[in-house]
Amino acid sequence: MADALLPVADAVARVTQDVEPTPTEIVPLGQALNRVLAEPLAARRTQPPFDVSAMDGYAVRAADVATLPARLTLIGAAPAGHAFGGTVGPNQTVRIFTGAPVPDGADAILLQEDAAVEADGRIRATEAVRPQQHIRAKGLDFREGEVLLPAGMRLGMRQLSLAAALNHGEVPVRARPRVAILATGDELVPPGSELGPNQITASNSFGIAALVEIMGGTAVDLGIIPDDRALLAAAIDRASASGADILVTLGGASVGEHDFVREVLVDRGMDLDFWKIAMRPGKPLMFGRLGPMRVLGLPGNPVSSLVCGLLFLKPLIQSLLGLPITDETEVAELGAAVRANDKRQDYIRASLVDMPDGRHIATPLPRQDSSMLSTFAQALCLIVRPPFAEAEAMGAPCRILRLP
Repeated sequence: MADALLPVADAVARVTQDVEPTPTEIVPLGQALNRVLAEPLAARRTQPPFDVSAMDGYAVRAADVATLPARLTLIGAAPAGHAFGGTVGPNQTVRIFTGAPVPDGADAILLQEDAAVEADGRIRATEAVRPQQHIRAKGLDFREGEVLLPAGMRLGMRQLSLAAALNHGEVPVRARPRVAILATGDELVPPGSELGPNQITASNSFGIAALVEIMGGTAVDLGIIPDDRALLAAAIDRASASGADILVTLGGASVGEHDFVREVLVDRGMDLDFWKIAMRPGKPLMFGRLGPMRVLGLPGNPVSSLVCGLLFLKPLIQSLLGLPITDETEVAELGAAVRANDKRQDYIRASLVDMPDGRHIATPLPRQDSSMLSTFAQALCLIVRPPFAEAEAMGAPCRILRLP
């Protein structure tokens, strides 16, 4: 394997190559938010299952109220959930409420505000109605057997409501990919700790874990491992034993004397694919396979780690969930000039303004150091600059990747 810098697109293709989706599991509908359907869902019933009233009012025969004023004999009532057992005959009506079955013989609903109750109990219609007015016909929404939620659909609030309406109490979904996260370095301590003179707070793992959960995976925190080969090897073995689909290491994959994550992983049996990417931030990114577990070694610099998570961990989780990987970049305009690029693809943190005329203005933030999480937190998008891109003036078109 050569140490040449690998283009980003090639790296993504290699990370997601030959990924088999996770197994199918059945979960209660109430626990299926953000899960991905493994099989299509078909309607188990027709909706509505019969002609129903769309309004509160009176079930009538339209012909009986074609000439006004019309007086009708009230013969019963049909509340929601209760059908009127008889038939509406000439000049008869049934009091009806939204969602109730339309009685036999009736072919329209007279709105309650268009009717008056007379002293003798009869109903006087003050407005004419046409046949089928204010009636939701049987099967208006869907019919039994119709497939309305395809496999690969992520279940949000609308999809969950539809699944419930289709009469599915449980749904087949992809198992959540398990992502073990391992931070490395003598200098790292957990947030909230008392910091020594040479220590920093570990932050990357929280952003990566959040990305995993947002994408529908399960984050497994292996904690912080100091720069000790034996402790690192033991943590890697724990990740393998836990059945993790992905191991994400944070830091220690570069070329320094104390950066030996790659070495220990190879010693544990990892088949190393690549470890240098032609991108900024995030050049020292490692990928390999340790048995069935895929290994992503993200850079230690916070912004580099999170950007690489978006570019490589996100599509890997998508592949494990059976989701397609699509180009999520879009066209925008530069809000400031940018200089020519070198051989690495650049991801520039930027503000973003969506204009009323449909244009998007992306302006690079003034400081781009890969250690600066404050700048990254302010950014709304990344301006994607391909290798060897020429300098561009303000207003020139560019491509952006919106940040979640």
